[in-house]
Amino acid sequence: MTLRARLNGPWHERALRIFMVVVLAHLAEHFVQAYQAYVLHLPMHEARGILGQWFPWLIHSEVLHYGYAVIMLVGIWVLLPGFVGRARTWWLAALVIQFWHHIEHALLQGQIIFGHNLFGSPVPTSIIQLWIPRLELHLFYNTIVFVPMVVAMFYHLFPTQAERGAMRCSCALRPETAPA
Repeated sequence: MTLRARLNGPWHERALRIFMVVVLAHLAEHFVQAYQAYVLHLPMHEARGILGQWFPWLIHSEVLHYGYAVIMLVGIWVLLPGFVGRARTWWLAALVIQFWHHIEHALLQGQIIFGHNLFGSPVPTSIIQLWIPRLELHLFYNTIVFVPMVVAMFYHLFPTQAERGAMRCSCALRPETAPA
């Protein structure tokens, strides 16, 4: 049995839990950063989340952001085969949104690597960042990836009888009370 088959079979529940801890920690970082900027009124360059307070260079490193975007993309893709039915549809939606989020970070990373900013901007700029400031945009991106993941997890935990029969893992909780 391959590693991917194990991650989507007997190890699926544990893999999802670990992955969701990583996702939630990252999302929390964005919420803390927004709280620092809009509630504590810290200047934007000082609103660095939790880790950024101890390691300020992390927040200013596009490698970190691009790396996380790749980890998210790979994680969602690797765990996709473990989802069936309605859960798979929602998990796939998260994958599509994360793919676009990854493209935005790839554009930022490319601008840094090549030393040329797009759109005549003085700083590396993503496409949607032309209309939405970076802090809000990345909080938005992480939220709109997270929401379909949560819906997918709900349907995965409470599958219909037909969906449960197609599952290769034991993640389902009380399948007899599954919503239609």
